[in-house]
Amino acid sequence: MKYRSQAVAYWYFAVAMGLFGLQIAFGLLAAAKYLGPDPLINVLPFDVMKVVHTNLLVVWVLTGFMGGTYWIVPEESRTELYSVKLAYVQLGLWVVMGVTAIIGYFFRWGTGTKLLEQPLPHKIVIVVVMLMFLYNILMTIRRSGRFTTTEGVLIGGLGMAAVLYLPALIPFDNYAIATFYRWWTIHLWVEGVWEMIQGSMLAYLLIRLTGADREVMEKWLYVIVGLVFIAGVIGTAHHYYWIGVPHYWLPIGGIFSALEPVALVGMAIYAYSAMRRSGLQHPNTLAVHWTAGSAVFTLFGAGLLGLAHTWPGINKWTHGTLITAMHGHAAFYGAYAMIVMAVISYTLPSFSGHRSERGEPLGYWAFWLQLAGMFGMTLSFATAGIGQVYLERVLGLGFLETQLKIQVHFLMLLAAGTIFALGAGLFIWNFFRYRPTFEALAAEPTAPLQPARAAV
Repeated sequence: MKYRSQAVAYWYFAVAMGLFGLQIAFGLLAAAKYLGPDPLINVLPFDVMKVVHTNLLVVWVLTGFMGGTYWIVPEESRTELYSVKLAYVQLGLWVVMGVTAIIGYFFRWGTGTKLLEQPLPHKIVIVVVMLMFLYNILMTIRRSGRFTTTEGVLIGGLGMAAVLYLPALIPFDNYAIATFYRWWTIHLWVEGVWEMIQGSMLAYLLIRLTGADREVMEKWLYVIVGLVFIAGVIGTAHHYYWIGVPHYWLPIGGIFSALEPVALVGMAIYAYSAMRRSGLQHPNTLAVHWTAGSAVFTLFGAGLLGLAHTWPGINKWTHGTLITAMHGHAAFYGAYAMIVMAVISYTLPSFSGHRSERGEPLGYWAFWLQLAGMFGMTLSFATAGIGQVYLERVLGLGFLETQLKIQVHFLMLLAAGTIFALGAGLFIWNFFRYRPTFEALAAEPTAPLQPARAAV
């Protein structure tokens, strides 16, 4: 690594990997519960498993984003972090918040707002942590006097993710109103500003892995950000089907939501063209696999599978069924889990002199097993969801009767989930199996550099 303070990123990645492992364990347990009988129903019921599984996903991905930012910003701004101590205090608070929130869910301590179940004290800690994080990053950029477009999109995405969390702090007595504003946080995170974070990390990796021209890459970033804002923001209305908003929101949400894949197609083309021009010459081919995989799987999971059920005429039958789970698993994995693992794979050789620059064989096994497992899980959710929609919402069968008739798909889900868990386990083992050694190369001088943009 070029700067000693980039070592901070390793500890964020280590926490993210621990939480990732827990998320997979709780996900497998939740999938097994579909098959029954459930001997743990009074200790670990399905609803608690689902809350823990989904919240761990959000927390580990955010932890990975913060670690990736602590690696990327020093390199882009060509300086050490403003405060390493502040970064570690922030990580400590984040871990305490996450652990106590997970323990609290087992005792039903939460707000009951899906994906934002954290109690108010935990939400306040999240706000404090985000403020500390943004302050540290902004001061690093300000001190360096160098501000690139890649950094701008990354910081813009992280800053807006923090601002969009604010509706989650407001309590509502009416559940429909709470759900309306909840989508301002959730949808605008995952189909808006988080895509800015993914796009900027993708640009950073492609510039370094392929030697692609920075100016061209950053122009693509402007296109992606523009499309995300046009389609992602108004497309939020495709979540309004069942919550009593005026009817005109439904076609508006459907049309703009259908445009969202355009940005993702652009991102996949952008990655492919960069790889083709470079001839895949970078020694870290494992990071190249994860980077290209993130762009392609995002197009598949978020783009094509989202488009498949976003139109109101289809969405009214599929909303809230296992079809949603199909889209959600593939989209989240491709867009956010894979880009975090791409950054980790790129940085790992810098954290230990014992690692091969090309990547360990275990790393390639982890990549292909995860990909095969996630593809199988997506197909399992899709076939189960189609059966569920037809039996439950067209024929009018009861929920439990429908679940019994589609159990074979849950066997497929458990088998595919086991393959995915094996791949995830190998990735985590490969991360921890070498002791980190944080040896910084000689830092480049900062004084003679001309700022790429005016510093904030």
